[in-house]
Amino acid sequence: MASPVGRSVVPGASPRVLGTPPPVDVVVARAVALRHVIEDAGRDPAGVRVVAVTKGFTSGAVHAARAAGFYDIGENYADELLSKVRDDTGDDAPGAPPTRWHFLGAVQRRRVKTLAPVVSWWQTLSRAVEGEAIAAHAPGATVLVEIDTTADPGRNGCAPAEAPGLVASLREQGLDVRGLMTVGPRGGPEESRPAFRLTANLARDLGLPEVSMGMTDDLEVALSEGATMVRVGRALFGERPLRAG
Repeated sequence: MASPVGRSVVPGASPRVLGTPPPVDVVVARAVALRHVIEDAGRDPAGVRVVAVTKGFTSGAVHAARAAGFYDIGENYADELLSKVRDDTGDDAPGAPPTRWHFLGAVQRRRVKTLAPVVSWWQTLSRAVEGEAIAAHAPGATVLVEIDTTADPGRNGCAPAEAPGLVASLREQGLDVRGLMTVGPRGGPEESRPAFRLTANLARDLGLPEVSMGMTDDLEVALSEGATMVRVGRALFGERPLRAG
């Protein structure tokens, strides 16, 4: 595999090296394997939205994901997302849908204005003030509420008990609250099961159709607990380079 050579080039940002993704045919083969994993978990791949997480890789990862039939792309860092949006021509497959950008990082209100025109899904809302910023620049935006099921220091998300009030507040602001999102705790895949079950049950109780949970390591557990959306990076692109700085 080629060594990392790409750079983020957003004006005003400190450029950092990004990794070169695997060749398109490798990503396509991994996508086939991923769909088999979904089927083996007893789920219909057509009913599970795969968000290809391209953070840490150059824009070639977006092209490879689209070639593999994944048009939902997730990014954690605003600068990388904006850079890849500029590089995404969407003409790699005639008739294919445009890229749907998912913002997976903690919402920083000062960055909302620049992200609002391009982000399709905001997955990590944890406070009403974040919703206010998004509603001001993207009325009616599609959002998920992130649930903190671990209470680990530094983890984003709202406590489960606070979710009903936050969902109601975001709806009052005119946002399209589509569901809940969570990140499993550190540890083996089965360690995530209680967190995933709690989040799925909470979404059901709130009448929310989408549950975004599960990544490469705990994918099968998330699917068995009712995930409608999974966020997959390493299973498609391999290990990402360490973030500098």
